[in-house]
Amino acid sequence: MRRNLVLTDESARHWFRAMLPPHVKRDLLSIPAEDLWRLTLSDVRGFASVYVAATAAILVFIV
Repeated sequence: MRRNLVLTDESARHWFRAMLPPHVKRDLLSIPAEDLWRLTLSDVRGFASVYVAATAAILVFIV
């Protein structure tokens, strides 16, 4: 049985990702950081629906 001297992946920048086994990291998608901060239409729609639902719930409890 062959064991590695280093049990972590030093190419991973985050400490948690360095501890993950290789078969788990194989399925991770590399998404650029710029794409994570873009607002989509579904984000705005979701925020608006939650805002309206919360406002309606607060008004029901007040009245």
